[in-house]
Amino acid sequence: MSVRIGINPITWSNDDLPELGGETPLETCLAEARQAGYAGIELGNKFPRESAALRPILDRHGLALISGWYSGRLLERTAAEEIRAVEAHLRLLSDLGCAVVVFAETTGSVAGERGTPVSGRPRMTEAQWPVFAERLTTVADHLAKRGVRMAYHHHMGTVVETEAEIDRLMRSTGESVGLLLDTGHLTYAGADPAAVAKRQVARINHVHCKDVRPTLLAAVRKGDRSFLDAVVEGVFTVPGDGAVDFASVLSVLKGARYQGWLVVEAEQDPAKAHPLTYARMGYDYLSGAAHRAGL
Repeated sequence: MSVRIGINPITWSNDDLPELGGETPLETCLAEARQAGYAGIELGNKFPRESAALRPILDRHGLALISGWYSGRLLERTAAEEIRAVEAHLRLLSDLGCAVVVFAETTGSVAGERGTPVSGRPRMTEAQWPVFAERLTTVADHLAKRGVRMAYHHHMGTVVETEAEIDRLMRSTGESVGLLLDTGHLTYAGADPAAVAKRQVARINHVHCKDVRPTLLAAVRKGDRSFLDAVVEGVFTVPGDGAVDFASVLSVLKGARYQGWLVVEAEQDPAKAHPLTYARMGYDYLSGAAHRAGL
C-alpha cells in the first residue's frame, strides 16, 4: 500500500483567523482540493460536524475525510473528563473511516493569540509532566479501542513545541500515543524534521507537510512575533516553495514503510497566496517527491 496525499482546508480558510478566507464557501474549497489532485481533506471550521450531513458532501467531491484537529485540555481536566469531551469528535471521525485524530494540548496555548509572542507560550513543570503523560496515554488507549489512533501534534505556542519536548513526550507515554510529524512546526522550533523523524519514526502515524520561508522565519524570530503574525506574514508555504528538506524526511518514512497520509498544510493568507495555485504547487511537488522516495 502506498501513501495517500491530502490537504488541510486552511489553504482556503483559516480556523484561528476566520477573516482569512472567511468568504470562501466550503464547496469551493472541496472542489478545488479535488481539482488539484488530492485524495482527501482534513476538517475545517466550515464543515458539518454530523456524519450524515458531511458524508454526502465529501462523496460528491470524491474526497475522503482524513482527520480533524482536537484541542485537548489535559493539564486542566482528568482523562475521564477528556474522554467525555472528545466523544462527539471521535464519533464523527470513526463514522467517516478516519485512522487518526489530530490531538494537541492547548491549555495555556498562545498559538491563537495574535497579540502574544511565541516566547510567551506555556511550559510544563517537572511535576506536571508525569501526570500529563499518564492522562494522555489513557485517552490514547480509549481512542485506539474505538479504532482511531491519537496523532499528537507538537505545535508552536503550546506546551509541546521543541525537539526535546517531543522526545520527552514519546519517552513518557505509551505506544498508543502516536506522533504527528509537522515539518513546518519543527523547522520553526529550530529542529531538523528528518532527524526527529529518524528518532521517532516508530511512533509517527500522521504527517503534515508544510514548507518554511527561511528569510521570513529569521525575521519573525528576531522580532519575537506571535504565531498568527508569522502566518499572516508568510512564514509557511506549500512543500517545494521553501527550505525544508522533504527528500530526507520522506526517505526516513520509506525506510519505516510508512503507509499513512501526507497532508499539505500551508497556513497562508489566501489573499496573498491564491489557494488553487498553491494547492496545485503543493500536490505536484509532494506527489513527485513521494514517488522519488518510493512511497
